[in-house]
Amino acid sequence: MRFNRQGRERQPRRNWMFGTGILFIVMAAIIALRNLYLITTIYSFEVYLDNYVNARITNEKFVVAMLFVGGILLYWGHFKKKEDYSSPDEHEQHRFDYGI
Repeated sequence: MRFNRQGRERQPRRNWMFGTGILFIVMAAIIALRNLYLITTIYSFEVYLDNYVNARITNEKFVVAMLFVGGILLYWGHFKKKEDYSSPDEHEQHRFDYGI
């Protein structure tokens, strides 16, 4: 366990994948809301929903892909094994001691 100066346990640090995953999800939500507003002002809500399931490549399918990639990055960034930067123990010091 690691503690900060106030004696409380430190929160685990997140890496760059966690932040990138959040950015992917926020951007996907912005694109989805923008498309919802622009399409429903001209057409109906059914046209907007049809863009998620039709055979054409649309922005809505990129939104789904961005949410998926963002979820993977969040998961990987949160549960990735942390690197150990502590000093080597007695066995490791002996193994790397070349008598220099």
